[in-house]
Amino acid sequence: MTGEGIDYFLPEFRDADGQTRILAIWDQTGQPDEEQGRLPPAGYREGVLYTREMINEALALGRESGQRLVPVFDLSGHGTAVAGVAAGTGMGIAPKADLLIVRLGTPRADSFPRTTQLMRGIDYAVKFGVELNKPVAVNISFGNTYGDHQGNSLLERFVDNASEIGRSILVIGSGNEGASRGHTAGVMRDSSHVTELAVADYETGLSIQLWKFYQDVFNLVITSPGKEQVTLELSGLREAQAVRRTLEQTQLLCYLGKPLPYNVQQEIFIDMIPTGSYINSGVWRIELQPVSLVTGEYRFYLPGYAARNAATGFFLPTPEMTITIPSTARRAVTVGAYDVSRRSYADFSGRGYVYRYDDGRTDMAGGQQIIADVKPDLTAPGVDITVPMPNGGYEQVSGTSFATPFVTGAAALLMEWGIVRGNDRFLYGERLKASLIRGSQSLSDISVRPNSKTGWGTLCVEGALANVR
Repeated sequence: MTGEGIDYFLPEFRDADGQTRILAIWDQTGQPDEEQGRLPPAGYREGVLYTREMINEALALGRESGQRLVPVFDLSGHGTAVAGVAAGTGMGIAPKADLLIVRLGTPRADSFPRTTQLMRGIDYAVKFGVELNKPVAVNISFGNTYGDHQGNSLLERFVDNASEIGRSILVIGSGNEGASRGHTAGVMRDSSHVTELAVADYETGLSIQLWKFYQDVFNLVITSPGKEQVTLELSGLREAQAVRRTLEQTQLLCYLGKPLPYNVQQEIFIDMIPTGSYINSGVWRIELQPVSLVTGEYRFYLPGYAARNAATGFFLPTPEMTITIPSTARRAVTVGAYDVSRRSYADFSGRGYVYRYDDGRTDMAGGQQIIADVKPDLTAPGVDITVPMPNGGYEQVSGTSFATPFVTGAAALLMEWGIVRGNDRFLYGERLKASLIRGSQSLSDISVRPNSKTGWGTLCVEGALANVR
């Protein structure tokens, strides 16, 4: 998934004869036109599919005329950069791999950010591999913060299910929320707990997610920067419903959710809407007043750093569990970022978790702990990565978006060795993930593995290959 398109004219995406290495581009933003032969892929309704033949025809015409035939652009450079790292002819990890490009469509104003568009793109990619009888490594350098981060949302479960189609592996970046101050969490006991949130000037709106166990009941007291206050007695609400209140120049739309058929967690969603141009800046206080507690656990999430001002964030943030969705999907290969030059973890990289449970047996150390689940799975270079840019030239960029295609390209090479060449026809999915994990190496500044920063370690293709031979 490139998300933002690709500059298919670059030599990074052509073979030695100048022909494209792109099998197809599905531009979900395109408008179908049957008379001009611009149609979506079979079985889908939106966008336009451009085949390899159409792309080669556009290349032969030259950039100006060719882009009228195949009008796919990359205005941000993100998609071109990601594809270049994964499979660029001159610099990519898998420089001879075929490419399938999906440019994600634009969501409606009242829908979740690109969730359905991403699901359709994943569905198309894995089914395309089945149709061609080829293994597929799907790169997803995309994520958002909406959800309980427990692998239970519709999108996360979709990723898990899609990973079982054909001979595929889904590789997803852990996001760049590790140091963004967009998450805080804790355990409330018998007394009230106050969370403070700094809201910067000129915020046109802000949403706050509060996730908790359904068994825990508490009320909310929200105080604005000007000391106006409202108490939401959530214990008295029996059905999922919204409550509106206004503090100063900010309207609060508070929604008490109910557990869904696929999620036992409960969400309290607070939407801050300005009555004028901006919501009130300053320090907002959210007090949790216990009514009946069983676990007392709570988790707050703000929108991703790119959707809010840099100065907006929690005063006491929790860096753990800042991996973005859908990298929280259990069957995905979740990739964080590290700095190669320093051999150190990149602090912006989304952190995950190491879940452990005691199996009840004891040993000489007094007890045995079995590791149950780890995210991220591993890390790859993600700081000052040289990437191709649209219209030519190169640039250095940082982020887990660019660490992810290192692992995607490595997965493609391993599947080519195992499946295509017949050395290991089952080297995909969880088997391939296990090989990548076993071959990973530790960073010098992090001695304990697995951990919430780097998972099992850093990518090492040589080590992964040594363990499958």
